[in-house]
Amino acid sequence: MVSRQVLRFIAPPKAMFPLHDDNPTQQTAIVVYGLILVNVLVFFYQFSLGDRQLILWLRDWALIPQELTRQFNREWITLFSYQFLHGDLWHLLFNMWFLYVFGNNIEDRLGHGKFIVFYLLCGVTAAVAQIMVSPTAMIPMVGASGSIAGLMGAYIVRFPRAKIYTLVFVGIFFTFLQIPAAVFLGIWFFFQTVYAAFSDPNQPGVAYLAHIGGFVAGVVLLLLIEHLFPKQEN
Repeated sequence: MVSRQVLRFIAPPKAMFPLHDDNPTQQTAIVVYGLILVNVLVFFYQFSLGDRQLILWLRDWALIPQELTRQFNREWITLFSYQFLHGDLWHLLFNMWFLYVFGNNIEDRLGHGKFIVFYLLCGVTAAVAQIMVSPTAMIPMVGASGSIAGLMGAYIVRFPRAKIYTLVFVGIFFTFLQIPAAVFLGIWFFFQTVYAAFSDPNQPGVAYLAHIGGFVAGVVLLLLIEHLFPKQEN
């Protein structure tokens, strides 16, 4: 299975799943919807390929740390293209849902143009964070989770008190809770840090350091963009 050959960026904690927030927007999140559409189209094209074609596809468009560090002039595009590839259907669905839940408010805050730049730069920074600890890894990296982690970092800065309506699993039982964004995202970031401490970045699995790098990038980039391009109040 391809999903066993890649570092899958599956962001959501298994015990908590966000359903929606109580944070309305003033404009339609056309970039978020566009990103979701592109990711879905790429996914179905990717998995329409035969095994050999898929291997070649991943070699060309997934991010392979060793290839990037050795041939940056040729491989730099994979810092962006890897953000639109996914290991399996669950990987895609989880990521797109998190993009939908947390992305619309950040797009509303930044505006469409700055939002797409912000999103892609978070994904690039996430990849760099992972590559710094595994520069010789030959395992392809795919997924939008690094970019989405950046949205989550920005969300905790600007909307810490927003309520996240969350499905919470407790053993075999589940319940629904309204959790402040600062708490939900703080718990998520804490567990990414714990998992990163006990994972081997050179082995297949979740790229936790990419999540951490993307989240931190989201915080920093949001503050930088808002400082350089202050929002004009009507």
